Amino acid sequence: MTTVRKGQAGPKLPRAQFRERFLQAFFDPAYQAESAAIERLEAIAWDAYRQGRKAPVTAPAGPGFADPTYELSVEWRATRDRLIEAQRRWGERATASRVLLVCGSSRNDGTCPGEMSKTWRLTQLAREVVEQAGMECDVLDLSLLTSEYDRHIHPCKGCVATAMPLCHWPCSCYPNHAERQTGDWMNEIYERWVSAHGVLVLTPVYWYQAASPLKLMMDRLVCADGGNPDPTSTHGKKPEEAKALELKGWDYPKHLAGRAYGVVVHGDVGGVEAVRRALCDWLDWMGLVDAGAQARLDRFIGYYEPYASSHDALDADTEVQTEVRNAAHALVTAVKDLRAGRLRQPDARLSRPRPK
Repeated sequence: MTTVRKGQAGPKLPRAQFRERFLQAFFDPAYQAESAAIERLEAIAWDAYRQGRKAPVTAPAGPGFADPTYELSVEWRATRDRLIEAQRRWGERATASRVLLVCGSSRNDGTCPGEMSKTWRLTQLAREVVEQAGMECDVLDLSLLTSEYDRHIHPCKGCVATAMPLCHWPCSCYPNHAERQTGDWMNEIYERWVSAHGVLVLTPVYWYQAASPLKLMMDRLVCADGGNPDPTSTHGKKPEEAKALELKGWDYPKHLAGRAYGVVVHGDVGGVEAVRRALCDWLDWMGLVDAGAQARLDRFIGYYEPYASSHDALDADTEVQTEVRNAAHALVTAVKDLRAGRLRQPDARLSRPRPK
């Protein structure tokens, strides 16, 4: 058995520092009238933090789990049950074809920039194509992380790097009520990915990388590639048990395999090709099926032109608008062909000699 390495994490916060952080949410003087109530809430939160009440409401897992007596978070269980139902509907021939459009930009006109993103405009071009094809279109606008009240995608904690079975499908790291890591949008986003027959990811380039909201979602989708659907097999987050399971032999299930994908990356100076390649490699690795060369697009819009006139540059670039529509058309065709059995992933039946 390999050794579980310890010693990085610091001690829990002392009460005074915990109180300081808790009260940051109530800085507005309008809260002063409720200071006594806030004091009582802080005491409850401190007790939850000190005791580590990550999942305060649980129920026995029941039949179908490795340990039916293990107390599972009722919140995790509800998400897991929705994913099972979504996967069932996805596989039925009578289910309407559904395409997920992921708008990866951080910018929208409801927050500091005061203007919509070009990515949003490109997403609307793709949306028109999908809807004209008679398919259901689900637009996931990740910029809502910057503009909606208390909207979160919490960062991946890297469980998979300790052992793959420690990374649960869906992710069980959140909510963590003891740490006030709640309101995790991924519980909804997982279901939207599972429900989709095709996915088109659209993103700008930020510092030679995908935009940060998109990267947050990508990291949290690691559980879709090899994740453990049974947390009772590791009794929650027991690294020793997870390591033992993986070393026995783990099959790394691909929970999103078989969906078609396309990618649109745009920038103004550099990095578009590298980001497009990274996104396509990621989706390939998860077992999604590419929709063809025209569905894998990287383009500059307003190359080395001012940021202030970038929307005008997009207005003038009718060619890139057509290319984005073509990417959506290619994805729609791939979804139709996949569901009709005319398109198959050539290596789907091959087993990896080194799965991971």
